[in-house]
Amino acid sequence: METEELNQREKAILRSIVQQFILTATPVGSRNITKKYDIGFSPATVRNIMSDLEDSGFINHPHTSAGRVPTDKGYRYYVDSLMDVDKLNSKEKGLIENSLNLSIDETDELVKATSKLLSSITRQIACVTYPNLESGILEKIQIISLALTRILVVISIRSGLVKTITMELDTEMKESQIESVQMLLNEKLSGLSLEEIRSTFRERFIDVQEDQKPIIRLFVDSVDKLFKDEVKSERLIVTGAKNLMQQPEFENPENFQSIIELIEDKDVIVHIMEKSSESKKEEVFISIGSEHIEKKLKEYSFVSKEYKFGETSGTLGIIGPKRMEYSRIVAIVDYLAKILTEHLKSR
Repeated sequence: METEELNQREKAILRSIVQQFILTATPVGSRNITKKYDIGFSPATVRNIMSDLEDSGFINHPHTSAGRVPTDKGYRYYVDSLMDVDKLNSKEKGLIENSLNLSIDETDELVKATSKLLSSITRQIACVTYPNLESGILEKIQIISLALTRILVVISIRSGLVKTITMELDTEMKESQIESVQMLLNEKLSGLSLEEIRSTFRERFIDVQEDQKPIIRLFVDSVDKLFKDEVKSERLIVTGAKNLMQQPEFENPENFQSIIELIEDKDVIVHIMEKSSESKKEEVFISIGSEHIEKKLKEYSFVSKEYKFGETSGTLGIIGPKRMEYSRIVAIVDYLAKILTEHLKSR
């Protein structure tokens, strides 16, 4: 994102204002800056620079306070140009690694554990999506007869994910017919992504044997159910809402209510996580206040990173007040995404 350039004095003052406001949650005055930070300027000089920063929209005056607070523009300049990302110490890294080294066999349990760990460490709301099935490569399809007209379809993704669906047939099918269809499906579909399968399934099975048609017809009619991911909000784990309630910003009943509404409307969170996954995937994504399309997020910042699971991927991130400790949050999100990727790779 392009922003106007600041001179060195303006950068020093803006950095001090953002860092002090993050610490105290109270407007920052010129005397406060000269006492707390060794910047080599008099209070009068600092006031003049603060006035220029305010005119440029990087800080503003809340109510009648003599102090200033960062605007969304000020936070953006800080994270893009002034912030030094923290380095996690060995104790913090050990905590993360040990927490995920527990004998967790199932992928969904690992995702849940990651969300709890992320909210616990950052003291913010943590959001983690399950890996996206649609980009996964089909390894095999198994069809298991449960009754004369009922089958269980097991779809195995190369990365290790499995999706199961029970389906009802219009007519009875022999075991030999089911095996024949299973062989045909694997022959034509193995090695394709679920997204490719969904969009081309009908064309791939125009000509099939008469005794295969009942199951193939069922697959054609149910192609979205079979080869599309679950409802997006159901792929999302959200933990740590109580953490935000302890922040000074949310002592106001109105802001407290906004947290509840945010957690209840998972589609809002899913939307911002999808947007983040479209960005440069090797980098940590940061979205601040008014940069969100959703109005419910205007008082929050969102920090996220993609994690990998074979050919598929998911996203982990945190939602918190704009006055968050960005340098530390970015380091934690980045490291945890890497560790989760490593754990999933070793499965």
